[in-house]
Amino acid sequence: MLQLNDFPSGETNFLIDGPAGHLELLTLSAKNQAKGVAIICHPHPQHQGTMHNKVVHTLSRAFFHKDVHSVRFNYRGVGKSEGEFADSKGEIEDLFAVIAWCQKVLPSSKLWLAGFSFGAYIAANGAIKYPCEQLFSIAPAVTNQPFESLPVLGCPWVIIQPEEDEVIDPKAVYAWTEKQAQIEPQLSLHKIPQSSHFFHGKLVILRNLVEALMVGVA
Repeated sequence: MLQLNDFPSGETNFLIDGPAGHLELLTLSAKNQAKGVAIICHPHPQHQGTMHNKVVHTLSRAFFHKDVHSVRFNYRGVGKSEGEFADSKGEIEDLFAVIAWCQKVLPSSKLWLAGFSFGAYIAANGAIKYPCEQLFSIAPAVTNQPFESLPVLGCPWVIIQPEEDEVIDPKAVYAWTEKQAQIEPQLSLHKIPQSSHFFHGKLVILRNLVEALMVGVA
């Protein structure tokens, strides 16, 4: 059992208590003195989305390279996580449980949040409830989830959108971002040319961009 102020070294897979049963986590500890912890939310669980998704893994490596612990987790009903899909609401509760666990294990640590596709909306809801150093939304599913209902988050917020996204209409992302930027002065949009929704052949570019845009790290 992990103790307070104890974060598993290396890459570790284990279970914690969640609102619908056990939640499966995969942690990656920073190689040097950690500057905080990042929690990454995976894409839609009913479309093969898991914490092992390549984009999610790429985000984890980006935080690792900037000396930030990372935590990936499976929503309820995915992998070894117990429960059933709960149409975003339950998955948001799962994220809250993971954040609360991190705050117990790593008290007073800075928090980064990141999410890919469906997970971008889940992560944004985490930034509503918890103080967040920075939020990364990767190819956010603005046409499938109620992004327009999000309140002002007030934290640095990075949107990264592939220009040839075949799942989420890039024009819809651009339009929503332009509107959201009117109330979110710290929001920025970054496009990756010739990239599909899953960043095939562009994962290194994505990782480098995330590393370059991180705030609060050297």
